[in-house]
Amino acid sequence: MRTANKTKRLMPRKLVVRTNPHSIAAEQYRTIRTNINFSIPDLTSKIILFTSASKEEGKSTTAANMAIVFAETGKRVLLIDADMRRPTLFRTFQLVNNTGLSNLLLGKGNLKHSVKASGIPNLDLLMSGQIPPNPAELLESDILDELMGEMRELYDYVLVDSPPILSVTDAKILANRCDGTVLVVNTGKSEKVSVEKARDSLATAKAFILGVVLNNYPLTSENYYYHNYND
Repeated sequence: MRTANKTKRLMPRKLVVRTNPHSIAAEQYRTIRTNINFSIPDLTSKIILFTSASKEEGKSTTAANMAIVFAETGKRVLLIDADMRRPTLFRTFQLVNNTGLSNLLLGKGNLKHSVKASGIPNLDLLMSGQIPPNPAELLESDILDELMGEMRELYDYVLVDSPPILSVTDAKILANRCDGTVLVVNTGKSEKVSVEKARDSLATAKAFILGVVLNNYPLTSENYYYHNYND
């Protein structure tokens, strides 16, 4: 049983917008893209955080798919794995996590040489880097503000995948520095109390909550109608 669970954790995230670009799920990611642009229309460069109340709610999958749909518009996009405790981005895109955000926050290397090509036009990736002993302290450093300033000059969209907000303080630190935050909720799994606590934590961090993404939401007959119509 332990082996099976470990194998499941190591599986890559589902990039449905690549594998099935005309699916209902892919279109919903594009709808979220439109809603985000309407929510913060005045910013020429947008830094957006994706988090959840607890683990395994789909925030990393959501962030990766959203990065792709933003890149589809021809904009320059950077996807960052800011989970320096349990990184997953390198597995999603099948790359090596030898350097990344943690290294930059320690003053090692520079942004241009640390980002990796995703294989998708307009989309770059910044891995978490080697797991440090003090992720929260690194995120509170002035170096993060300098990095974000540099990112704004190089990219139109910067999407940040953070740890769950109720697990560690990292997400609160990041939410305070980002232009907006998206809270991902796993329908049928997330408890209402946890979601409310996550919302309150974001409010405490003075985060601008763009909205909530309901992951694994059951389809209705109306969804199927529009899917057939689009086909």
